[in-house]
Amino acid sequence: MPEETISSRYTAINFVQKYALFSEQWTPKVIAQMNDYQFKVVKIEGDFIWHSHADTDETFIVLGGTLRIDFRDGAVTLNEGEMFVVPKGVEHKPYAETPVRLLLVEPCGVLNTGDQGGERTMRNDVWI
Repeated sequence: MPEETISSRYTAINFVQKYALFSEQWTPKVIAQMNDYQFKVVKIEGDFIWHSHADTDETFIVLGGTLRIDFRDGAVTLNEGEMFVVPKGVEHKPYAETPVRLLLVEPCGVLNTGDQGGERTMRNDVWI
């Protein structure tokens, strides 16, 4: 195996560097994969759409800012350093009054808009 490849296998993933590679909002970017799960960074601000993921839970980890996840019967607010797992099939809508940096953990192939689709659906499996 070439030395470059070996050394890159043992390089830490730096969140600050990854976030510096893009400016788009609501466009998850894959930074790592573990088995059938992907770790995605995303920048968000404002309101998203109501959606659910019928076949999987979705994990939100706040790396910067404050995120509110609305549910039809309530809401949860996450501050930097906090996480929440939205159970599969539960309709939810993320909202960020100010810019938020998130780490999402979900199975490969999960679309950002879940079963809802529409113009807010981003291309999946985009690595940075």
